[in-house]
Amino acid sequence: MNNFLKVALLAFVFLSANMAYAQLVKTVEVGGAPMYPSKNIVENAVNSADHTTLVEAVKAAGLVETLQGKGPFTVFAPENSAFEKLPDGTVETLLKPENKSQLTAVLTYHVVAGKMGSKDIAEAIKAGGGKATLKTVQGGELTAWMKGKKLYITDENGNSAQVTIADVWQSNGVIHSIDTVVLPKM
Repeated sequence: MNNFLKVALLAFVFLSANMAYAQLVKTVEVGGAPMYPSKNIVENAVNSADHTTLVEAVKAAGLVETLQGKGPFTVFAPENSAFEKLPDGTVETLLKPENKSQLTAVLTYHVVAGKMGSKDIAEAIKAGGGKATLKTVQGGELTAWMKGKKLYITDENGNSAQVTIADVWQSNGVIHSIDTVVLPKM
């Protein structure tokens, strides 16, 4: 093979790999802000207008440093509207310093160790005969399932949340926005 063909072949392989990577880690807009795959979970989340309550809770629980860490993490991130569905006063009560351990338990219940995109979760659901059990960082379990092409998670209390925006790739994991706060058994 002559040198020109070798260079052309290498260039083709390099460009193909870069295009595949770019498709996997494209920038997605959430809450009116771009979520850059090169930034970590916290660096992106603080810019989403749809996740201000979550960011406030993460700060109050002292989890900023953890979610800026290497990970990887899969975060099911409740939107502001999800927190609004909770009974009046719940968020305010959880944000009080004396309730930090309970707040931490709720937040870490939304986190799964590892990087699970929606395709990974769908494959686990298929392998599980229609449901997949996800172990949370808090120690509890979430059940993932699908209705048509829509992805849902159900908490230990039987409450379900729909994934509204999937596969928001981060440097240290992936975020899936959800429409309901899921809660561990307490």
